[in-house]
Amino acid sequence: MSKYALITGASRGIGKAAALLFAARGYHVFLNCRNSADALEEVRREILSTGGSCDMVTGDVSDSADVDKIFSFIYSRCSCLDVLINNAGCAYIGLLSDMTDGEWSRVIQTNLSSVFYCSRASIPPMVRRKRGTIVNVSSMWGNSGASCEAAYSASKSGVNGLTKALAKELAPSNVQVNALACGVIDTEMNGQLSDEERAQLADEIPAGRFGTPEEAAEMLWNIATAPSYMTGQIIGIDGGY
Repeated sequence: MSKYALITGASRGIGKAAALLFAARGYHVFLNCRNSADALEEVRREILSTGGSCDMVTGDVSDSADVDKIFSFIYSRCSCLDVLINNAGCAYIGLLSDMTDGEWSRVIQTNLSSVFYCSRASIPPMVRRKRGTIVNVSSMWGNSGASCEAAYSASKSGVNGLTKALAKELAPSNVQVNALACGVIDTEMNGQLSDEERAQLADEIPAGRFGTPEEAAEMLWNIATAPSYMTGQIIGIDGGY
């Protein structure tokens, strides 16, 4: 019997690495992104070329109407997701006092509301089946906060709180909810850093380097396949930062 996973933000970075990994290990993967359809198509082709199974479900997971459409398609293909990975995210670097209402809303909707929308749509079949796993991609800044990334830090702190609360809510139904709090991962989100900034940041990390998307994806797999008694956990992967 096939297992099914939805990975949001799957066109690049951690989401892409996770999609390739889960597909390689036997999951039918629903690939989601908002704008990068061409990049997502490349991920789909890569999965299919290696004998994997997947579908593209483009749409904006920060929009509840789009999420309804995404899950309508998913439930036309399967009765229940086995794994939901809420990975879609965006960042804003700058002073809080310089943020517009729209910039604040974009970060909160993309990073936090999307987790609510996708989890809400995933939960009822999981509860009926008494099995399922939700893994939210968070950040170390959700624990400690980052200067000039107040909105991002707030959104990820919200993800952590939602993870812990929802885990308690769903534990009686044997549905796990955990989060992966990433440190500095070498993705396009950090692509705006200069070489000097990258070197300075790497010096602050005990491991002496950025993490790779593949390392984060492996941790997502480990969390998604962990014993069912592990729930409500915020698990860090940050090179000892």
